[in-house]
Amino acid sequence: MDFHVELQGRRDLAGQIYRGLRAAILDGRLRRGERLPPTRELALRLDVARNTVSVAYEWLAAEGLIAARTRAGSIVQGEASRPRGRAGREAQVPLRARAFWRALPDLPAPLAPAAYAFGVGSPDVSSFPFEAWRRLVARQLRAATVSGGYVDAAGHRGLREAVARHVGIARGVRADAEDVLITNGAQQALDLVGRVLIEPGDCVAMEEPGYPPARQVFQSLGARVVPVPVDAEGLDVAALPDAARLVYVTPSHQFPLGMPMSPARRVALLEWAKRRDAVVIEDDYDSEFRFGGRPLETLHGMDRSGRVLYVGSFSKVMIPMLRLGFLVAPPSLQRELRWARRVMDWHSPVPEQAALARFIDSGLLARHIRKMRREYEARHTCVAEGLARHCGDWLQVVPSVAGLHLSATFRKGGVTLERETVARARAAGVGLINLSRYFAGPRARPGLVLGYGGMPATRIPEGMKRLGACLSTVAGLTKD
Repeated sequence: MDFHVELQGRRDLAGQIYRGLRAAILDGRLRRGERLPPTRELALRLDVARNTVSVAYEWLAAEGLIAARTRAGSIVQGEASRPRGRAGREAQVPLRARAFWRALPDLPAPLAPAAYAFGVGSPDVSSFPFEAWRRLVARQLRAATVSGGYVDAAGHRGLREAVARHVGIARGVRADAEDVLITNGAQQALDLVGRVLIEPGDCVAMEEPGYPPARQVFQSLGARVVPVPVDAEGLDVAALPDAARLVYVTPSHQFPLGMPMSPARRVALLEWAKRRDAVVIEDDYDSEFRFGGRPLETLHGMDRSGRVLYVGSFSKVMIPMLRLGFLVAPPSLQRELRWARRVMDWHSPVPEQAALARFIDSGLLARHIRKMRREYEARHTCVAEGLARHCGDWLQVVPSVAGLHLSATFRKGGVTLERETVARARAAGVGLINLSRYFAGPRARPGLVLGYGGMPATRIPEGMKRLGACLSTVAGLTKD
């Protein structure tokens, strides 16, 4: 048996040796009972360190393909002649996922970072107090604080108490720890609500335009999602379908357009839900960053019939990779929601939950929010002024006084103008999002969505100048 393993360069030597020997075992070139060379001998043949070969042997042993025997060395014990490679795959019967998943487009390949990236939903992670956060997490990872078991599916008790206090003070949400369930971000909260409340075929109403991941999670559960138009006052309550079992809204900062839902519409929505025995999900995804006017009362704070489920996340106010959010739900659903969470993945990582509780209770979260609110307000102003100065002939800014992004609609022209503008801007180093992607129905309104959370204020003017130049060029070439 020739034990030569092709080594491409010097990278991942142990992995290459492991893969070469594994392939030889599985396709029958190395048969059950055969003895592998001693690690020292094979290391000499391949001109690598003995420890490198030892690691490869350990991986093979962990997979059950070889076994170390006293005085006999390493013996092959895996099954021979398993079909591998393209021929083996072609012989397999293709498995088919449900129709919903097959209909989804391929996930987009990651784009190279743009020099002027106006990405939506991205906070400024460079300003996050990492040192303070690291100390809090390290404290929770000490042996004395780590439990060997699982915790309540609703989440760490201390974090639930801290969240209840935080949303009570910051947003007027009436809740205590028993009303709060900690989730892996807002998306999991939506999935949990859908699992507990939605039957296949149920009607779910959503804003149009709206948040695509929310639409997809409801559709994945078998719901019939109906888009409902929005105007300057937010969701058009009069257009809600009578059959809607659940309504998903972003009333504090409509996503993606940015206007708040008017007080009259809020009252109308709550009255409609009561009449129709429906549930309202209030996604308050970035209301901490409101730059002007008095704070808007939440639907949850206005609700007196227990029909509003309040969803929040720490992705925007902290860092997205933390993946911690929360759901405030009435007692009548808590038992079922806890069961759904336990069935799904039991609970979020406990050390991070405990650290976040201390982060909130020590005042670090409130301090960070105050700092970033000032910073984001300056960027919001800079983007709005840049759009007016360089893009005003083509774009109309949608008024907004909160959040991490601004939307603008084209004064004239259609989706071709939008698509060409986004492509040309990307080529000029300006990354932004086309508004039409947030529409579910055929009557998509062309425009642009510009996030400024991850863009330093000093870079925004040049990005706006480049966008204006792209618009000028595209408008002259496009007859849409």
